[in-house]
Formats: sequence, structure tokens, C-alpha cells
Amino acid sequence: MRYIIIGAGAVGGAIGGRLAESGHEVVLVARGAHYEALREGGLRLATPDGRRTHLLPVVNDPGQLGELRADDVLVLAVKTQDSIAALDAWGHRPVAGGGTAAERLPLVCAQNGVTSERLALRRFRHVYGMCVWLPAIYLEPGSVSAAGTPLTGILHIGCYPSGADETARRISADLEKSRFDSPVVTDVMRWKYAKLLDNLANSIVAVTGLLTSDEGLALYRRARAEGDAALAAAGIEAVGDEEEKESRGDKITLEHFDGSERTGGSSWQSLNRGTGTIEADYLNGEIALLGRLNGVPTPVNDALQRIANTFARQKRAAGSMTVAALTTLVDEMAQ
Repeated sequence: MRYIIIGAGAVGGAIGGRLAESGHEVVLVARGAHYEALREGGLRLATPDGRRTHLLPVVNDPGQLGELRADDVLVLAVKTQDSIAALDAWGHRPVAGGGTAAERLPLVCAQNGVTSERLALRRFRHVYGMCVWLPAIYLEPGSVSAAGTPLTGILHIGCYPSGADETARRISADLEKSRFDSPVVTDVMRWKYAKLLDNLANSIVAVTGLLTSDEGLALYRRARAEGDAALAAAGIEAVGDEEEKESRGDKITLEHFDGSERTGGSSWQSLNRGTGTIEADYLNGEIALLGRLNGVPTPVNDALQRIANTFARQKRAAGSMTVAALTTLVDEMAQ
């Protein structure tokens, strides 16, 4: 199978680079300066086992690939706010032998949140969810680093909305040959809802920096409690902490091999790159949505969503607010 990585940032770049290293055909899809850097100098991937440059095909428009192949796998790794544009761009592309990508090709949503699968299923017949636990950084065009060792990440995969099939098993097998653990599960959304609860901290980290203080952790616990209540009211089951911990085990250790300090996750990186957007609408905003649908108040997540969006829109620096100031602002907005 050939893997087309739609969004070759931190997650997409790490997955694409590792697949290429294990001998799989990979095409990267990127935009702007990142596309230019990948096209001119290749993907620079740094991991604890070394640094290398992958000279891979890269496009910034699906038309550059022409007719897609029947053995292509589309891996959607853009932020959720960019999903509709990507799905619309790729869904109508013709596939060798007849039909379109939306009709014939598997599409894997390797993203935070739980919204893209539903968006994809409106357009694509064969949609797969992927719960991504892959600590990776993309701050500079053309360059991605991933600190996990001996495995680079854990990528649960399954059919959406549920089930498992031979395609999921083949993708999993390719990933497991590429320095990932990739369990095939029939309930992938349970795993993604658990990750969603973890990701409620993303806005806090984006605005204030890494969660190292008791005050920051307390704010996250408040957001998490609202998330638990909203999921329970909606009748949505998420994998529990113990099951999640057991699945991860000691498979991955983070090794900051380049001597740099730890940075934040995907939302922090969006602010750092000054993209003007952030995924808070699909993380804290997902809990706000469930709360409104089911009569559960979610004032902390409402506030965090608004604050993170304001930071992104105004292109304010990542980590530029203190936890104390953020907590005070959340309390004021929650009144």
C-alpha cells in the first residue's frame, strides 16, 4: 500500500518518515513554507536513534498526483479545523480502475478529537479512526522530531464507527514494522474519547506552558471533571485510566535527545508557529457541545475554549500567561 499523508506536520511527518524508513511508499502533503522546505530539502526527522533526511514525493494539491492508485491509503493528519477542506479536496479525486477516493479508498483519521471521523463518513465510505499517542514536535518548516523510544508512538486503529477489518489489520502491520505499536480495536472511539479527556489540558498548556504546578493541574482536573460529566450524560463510554495505562505500559520513554527543553503539545505548537488557529473548538469545545446537548454545565471548558481561540486569533505567544492569571480569568468568565 502507498500512504498519502495529508498534513505532514508533527504527527503526519513522524508517521510518514517512519513508514518510509521501513520500506513503504509514502507521499507527503503540506502547505506553504513547509511544503517548500519538504520539496527542496526533504523531511528532516530527528528521533532518539538518530537524524536523517527523507527525500519523499511531496505535493500541496491532490491534482499534482494525478490519478490515485487502488492501493492508496489516505492518512488525514491535519488539525480538525482543516478537515473539511482536506476531505473536499481529496474525496473527488479519480482512482485507477474507476470511482473516486471517497468511494474506494480507506481514509484514516490520525487526529485529536472525535469530530473528523463523522465529517469524513459523510463523504468517504471507508473511514478508520486512529487514537494517536505520539509525542512529536513540528515548529520549523521541513523539520519534525519525535522523542519516543524504543517505540515512536502508540496508534490504536479500528473501523469507524466500530469494528475491524483486513484493511485495518494491514495498516497496523505496516505501522508495527515502523517503530509503532498499533493495536487493532473494534471500539476505537472509546480510545479517542479517552484521549479527548487528556487533551482538555491542551489549551492550558498552550496559554501557560507545561503543566508543572499544582495550580495548573487543579485547573485541568476541573476541566476533566466537566468532561467526565458531559460524557456520562451523553451515554458515551471512554477507556478508563487503568486500561489506558496498561495499554501504554512501558513501551515508550521520552528521551530529549537534542538537549532542548520539553515543549508543549499540538495546541502549544500552533500558537508557537503563529498559525492563527487552534483546535480548542474540537477539544474543550467538544465538551461544551456535549454539555449543551445534555444539560450539563461546562463553564471551565467554555472559558478555556474562548481564551485559547483569542490567543490564536491575536497571535499571542505560547505560554505567555501565568497559570494564576489564567485561573482568575476562567473563574471570572465562568460566573
